[in-house]
Amino acid sequence: MKVCMLSHSLYESDTRILQYTRALIERGDSVDVIALRAAGLPRTEVMNGVHVYRVLRRRQNVRRPLAYLLQILQFMLIAAFVLGRRQLSRKYDVVHVHSVPDFLVFAAIVPRLFGARIILDIHDILPEFYASKFSLPAGSPLFRGLLLCERISAGFADHVIAANEIWRDRLLARSIPAGKCTAIRNYPDPNIFVPAQSKRRDGNFRILYPGTLNRHQGVDIAIRAFARVAAQMPGAKFLIYGEGPEKPALIALSEKLGVTEAVHIRDFVPVAQIAAIMADADLAVAPKRISSGFGNEAASTKIMEFMSLGVPVIVSRTRIDSLYHDDSMVKFVEPENEEELAEAMLQLWQNPAERNRLASAGLRYVQEHSWTQAKADYFQILDGQRAVACSVADEARV
Repeated sequence: MKVCMLSHSLYESDTRILQYTRALIERGDSVDVIALRAAGLPRTEVMNGVHVYRVLRRRQNVRRPLAYLLQILQFMLIAAFVLGRRQLSRKYDVVHVHSVPDFLVFAAIVPRLFGARIILDIHDILPEFYASKFSLPAGSPLFRGLLLCERISAGFADHVIAANEIWRDRLLARSIPAGKCTAIRNYPDPNIFVPAQSKRRDGNFRILYPGTLNRHQGVDIAIRAFARVAAQMPGAKFLIYGEGPEKPALIALSEKLGVTEAVHIRDFVPVAQIAAIMADADLAVAPKRISSGFGNEAASTKIMEFMSLGVPVIVSRTRIDSLYHDDSMVKFVEPENEEELAEAMLQLWQNPAERNRLASAGLRYVQEHSWTQAKADYFQILDGQRAVACSVADEARV
């Protein structure tokens, strides 16, 4: 089978897409990827059997809605041209389009006309994502327009994948007919995220946050929390790896709080490299805001990745993370409570036995919840069997 992945993201750092492509290559399929390009990377490259076409340079930390939209539209037009031209020679069987945004699915119009199946993979649910990113009220005309875009985009696709069960249920309620949507969570890549002993010998205690630097992620809350207890934790460092519109503000915040010697904000790195950095951490944080409807429902892949590496995690008690995890495997704190987060950092710094207990429980959890079953579901979708299976299951419930 010939498959093309299309995503307005950096392929080499998108763990969800990397997992799909690796599974397809292992199955014997032929895979192309059309994506953004980071500085220093070639326009075309073969990575582990996948042909990668980086068609537009990524612009970082875009804050204005119009500038963000124009960047996406530029990528969409270029991608549509490249995808259409390659369809004539490659004759793709499936085009798997990754949102955000949903309307990127229309870049696959030429393959669709030539009979290719179209899969829309909703990593982040679009109306809520934009409302969070640009402070849009839920009843605003733009929010309603995004809902309409969601329905039309989902209607164009043959099948829709949602990144968690909460979003799947919402999509089924407002945009997608039964049998056409499947939830596939983000799972750690078992080839990359494996337990390992830290090789560090510097004596420092490392707290780590790797990921996007958007407001709903709450990284500023974690910086304030760390600043409260840094003086009580000799040798402790808070390392932040990522890009996003909040990055300049986070740098300014660490300067304002006088913790620049202990808080280090660094650029994103590819998945394999960040996995090694994560494995060297003593403690991780996922400090999302609950006041952001999107943050309350967006599952953090990093939690399970840290679990796979044997690193304990402090997690905001959001709706989505409470659905998947409990107090036996993560250290829950109340969202947006920097005092409680600071106390959790200090307690776990003082208590290696509790860190080890959480790490062991996390490892057991990821062994029981893995990519193996999800991969089988994905192959069913890819081969056009999933809608039939879902329809039969729905009829059985009735």
